[in-house]
Amino acid sequence: MGASEFRFFLSCDINSPVTFRIEKLDGTLPVKKSTDSGVVSMAEETKPELYIECALYIDGAPFGLPTRTRLKTTGPPYSWNELITLSSKYRDLTAHSQLAITVWDVSCGKAEGLIGGATILLFNSKMQMKSGKQKLRLWQGKEADGSYPTSTPGKVPRHERGEVERLEKLMNKYERGQIQSIDWLDRLMLKSLDTIKEQESSKHGNSHLYLVIDFCSFEHRVVFQEAGANLLITSPIGSGNEFVTVWDTELGKINPSEHKQLKLARSLDRGIIDRDLKPSSDERKSIQRVLKYPPTRTFSGDERQLLWKFRFSLMTEKRALTKFLRCVEWSDVQEAKQAVQLMYKWDMIDVCDALELLSPLFESEEVRAYAVSVLERADDEELQCYLLQLVQALRFERTDRSRLCQFLVQRALQNIELASFLRWYVAVEFLDNVYSKRFYSTFDFLQEKIIELPPGVNGEDGNKLWQSLVRQTELTAQLCSITREVRNVRGNTQKKIEKLRQLLSGLLSELTYFEEPIRSPLTPSVLIKGIVAGESTLFKSALHPLRLTFRTEDEGSYKVIFKKGDDLRQDQLVVQMVWLMDRLLKLENLDLCLTPYKVLATGHDEGMLEFIPSRSLAQILSEHRSITSYLQKFHPDEHAPFGITATCLETFIKSCAGYSVITYILGIGDRHLDNLLLTDDGRLFHVDFAFILGRDPKPFPPPMKLCKEMVEAMGGAESQYYTRFKSYCCEAYNILRKSSNLILNLFHLMAGSTIPDIASDPEKGILKLQEKFRLDMDDEACIHFFQDLINESVSALFPQMVETIHRWAQYWR
Repeated sequence: MGASEFRFFLSCDINSPVTFRIEKLDGTLPVKKSTDSGVVSMAEETKPELYIECALYIDGAPFGLPTRTRLKTTGPPYSWNELITLSSKYRDLTAHSQLAITVWDVSCGKAEGLIGGATILLFNSKMQMKSGKQKLRLWQGKEADGSYPTSTPGKVPRHERGEVERLEKLMNKYERGQIQSIDWLDRLMLKSLDTIKEQESSKHGNSHLYLVIDFCSFEHRVVFQEAGANLLITSPIGSGNEFVTVWDTELGKINPSEHKQLKLARSLDRGIIDRDLKPSSDERKSIQRVLKYPPTRTFSGDERQLLWKFRFSLMTEKRALTKFLRCVEWSDVQEAKQAVQLMYKWDMIDVCDALELLSPLFESEEVRAYAVSVLERADDEELQCYLLQLVQALRFERTDRSRLCQFLVQRALQNIELASFLRWYVAVEFLDNVYSKRFYSTFDFLQEKIIELPPGVNGEDGNKLWQSLVRQTELTAQLCSITREVRNVRGNTQKKIEKLRQLLSGLLSELTYFEEPIRSPLTPSVLIKGIVAGESTLFKSALHPLRLTFRTEDEGSYKVIFKKGDDLRQDQLVVQMVWLMDRLLKLENLDLCLTPYKVLATGHDEGMLEFIPSRSLAQILSEHRSITSYLQKFHPDEHAPFGITATCLETFIKSCAGYSVITYILGIGDRHLDNLLLTDDGRLFHVDFAFILGRDPKPFPPPMKLCKEMVEAMGGAESQYYTRFKSYCCEAYNILRKSSNLILNLFHLMAGSTIPDIASDPEKGILKLQEKFRLDMDDEACIHFFQDLINESVSALFPQMVETIHRWAQYWR
């Protein structure tokens, strides 16, 4: 679109309901008076129970029924993040349509329940619909006035606007994509913005309440126009040479002549001719170029037409099927019917390509059913690699009991591990406001089918099997209760550990010996009989995660970490990717000694992790001065280089290479010496993945986290071992590039997830991931590219300074 073009939609053409999101309420709630004891803070007297009432007013009169949000009791800030859909449609709006929003508190009775209200016009002075985030100042003690003009405008008066309001207006433009994104500059800007807000708040006090709402954004601006009215020209056309703005109502619409040409080119009558068509040399090159496109790439009109024209000659090319199906005009019934017939005659595609057909790009039930039929070929181990994403793909199905849902449940009935993981993955999505009904339906279907199972070889029938899975949930609920109890203990970490062991030995002694063995949520094949109280402890951190030792049925031990208060879904996703990439590398006979420890999110703020005996690099360097000295302690060899056995050194080099490549591809951020761990046998691995897909709280992060101490342990940047490390990196990178489509498809299936770093901007995140694979280069060029990346990371001195500051912060924690 040229700089002089202005593309828009007319409000009278939009048949969708008015939709917006209530995000949060900022500020301190007013103090309430109590008749008995004078003035008492609400926070001390009663816990606020807030809800928001939204009503649409058109020309000063109420239009439709008001809508209320759910109750909110935790804050400040009080975050709803709730999507509100009104019964009225955009086409019904007038130029003076406005939302009247009132905040109520029901904790203290109706008489004192009014917090405040504000109104906002839906169209600005240019008759364009407002979009993006809007910050409304509440009129405290007043209900929102829907009359026009209103007495409770939410807009901050011009003379009261300061630097914060100016920056927030720019931030709104940035979030809508009207300001170019520059990652390193954006991070500095966001950090400075928070500082300015804190300074302004402390300078002027925080007496006002602000409500943040987010209006729906369309592909183009929406201009107000009444239904049936003539479109007005904004300024009269004069006889001079001055410029005038004329809104072209047909801009962006389908060109009838081009559409007719496309229909003729794809006419069913051409099917007989197309069947014998063979591409020329140039056309074959163009087709091969298109087939190499990643699944995120959109096709041009000519490329779509090219694949359709030679569809018959491409039927023996299995990787062409997904590309062909993306070229089909699915709204054309006859064309869609022909495409489905060809699909079943096409050479069978691979499982990784079938995952693409389950993405939100494909709505056809026939196509999605075909994808499931391909997935049926996958064995249980491979299916478990994709299970997390397949559960997320249920969002894109048309019905609750879809073919995909039935397939997942059917496979779960044949494998208890799949059943256990499927149950957890589905249960965690119950909090999804939009799709909770679908996940509840899937959960009930799984329960129903498992209970119907006949007794197995060990005499355990379906009902007993389901109860064994239910006990996993009961166990995690008890562990949450223990965590809360331990956190409330005043004193140092030792006192909290004593309280933990006291609880396990006393009030909760039933946890030390279960009545019946429970399948471990992390590894369902392992049966646990109870917690060993004397070996259980907790970590010294803000959330005080528990480290528990379980007694297994075969009299062994099984150590796990239980966290409450941290969202582990992102860690679960990253570790799943590490596990998948480890599998892909091993299939190419490259074992890089990775440590894909198990992670299971059992809720949005709780979960379990497998405990791997290890130490952080920060602790190792503090106690042993170097990684080499630490490894010499466990694997000494006087005759070997650096005094370490060859096996241990090779393990260290390989694991460093593996994680350097994986963290680069996934864009893992916030790497420091406390979340890089090392086992006694030399395996290095990463933990804590709060920042992925390029996000990093530190400014100027290096492309990959490769610290000076790691290079020194390999003998320095000039040693043969460091050269071997770079060789492993380049080999692993090129192997994983071959499977880029699989990894991109899996992330595409996560597009609807509520995981923070994905939900913030799924499309941008997937594009960042795609960029990391450098699919525009061949293998040889990628070797040079990746070696340059390694050299750039090693020579980056600035991260060492940040590392020192982080160590100081950890020391004084």
